[in-house]
Amino acid sequence: MLSSGLARAQSAKPFVIGYLNPVAGGDANVRFLRRQFLLGLRDLGYLENRHFTMEDRHADGQLERLPALAAELVNLPVDVIVTSGEAAIRAAKSGTQKIPIVMALAPDPVGSGIVASLAHPGGNITGMSGLAADMASKRVELLKEMVPAASHAAVLWNSSSRPKIKEWQGTQAAARSIGLSLRSVEVRTAADFNQAFSSILRERPDALLTFVDALTLAVIEKIGRFALDNRLPMFSELREFAVVGAIATYGTSRADLWRRSAIFVDKIVRGAKPADLPIEQPTRFELIINLKAAKAIGFPVAPTMLTRADDVIE
Repeated sequence: MLSSGLARAQSAKPFVIGYLNPVAGGDANVRFLRRQFLLGLRDLGYLENRHFTMEDRHADGQLERLPALAAELVNLPVDVIVTSGEAAIRAAKSGTQKIPIVMALAPDPVGSGIVASLAHPGGNITGMSGLAADMASKRVELLKEMVPAASHAAVLWNSSSRPKIKEWQGTQAAARSIGLSLRSVEVRTAADFNQAFSSILRERPDALLTFVDALTLAVIEKIGRFALDNRLPMFSELREFAVVGAIATYGTSRADLWRRSAIFVDKIVRGAKPADLPIEQPTRFELIINLKAAKAIGFPVAPTMLTRADDVIE
């Protein structure tokens, strides 16, 4: 038997989902995650162009474009906006306090002030939080386990992002506990990366830890090429960084978060208010090892690490 929301969707005009994406629409990872979202909707009985249509807006890594793109979606108008990343979520929030906003991935929605709490988000925003306890310390532990001789690591991160400031603090604390010295290499715009790379090379660290946000994702291939060309073992959070050259990543499964975000759209279509829908946290985590990248930089990976990995890129 169909839910009342789906029954309405089938008998009425298709509802419109606005998709606000901070990076390029043609990016393979973006296409993959969008597909996961559509599969999540399909699991619930919703088919694109039958029960709903999509309006896509892509900032192509130019985060300053996000407010204008959000305004376009609001003015269409759309019935719900789906987005991810702090910059895009803030742009959507600034653009409307009426249209429901579903966060497919919010780094730290409470700490960044986007919502009041996970249990009672309030306003017109709900969705998935990407924040999981101890992730910063687990990545530092992974780095030390894979590079036992490491005493000094560089951390490349966007210091204009409030969630990343919290991640930096957690990473510092974790590193101190295992005797690892960290050097902060901060970026705020895409123009800062060349100088950041030069700074890293001057220090010549034993490893590189890259934080993930819309800014680093926008230049992910450049970061990956830098690590490979300079034979730096890089660690990060998302599979996407392993694909471009990190030797290992550990973090939440973004595919799972995007697929689960479809549940919020379903509930909203059926009449639920975002303010009443608790924000959910990650339940699936994955360790990805890029054996091909490790071999390219002459870095040995212990067989025990390969057996622990959820996926190995060869």
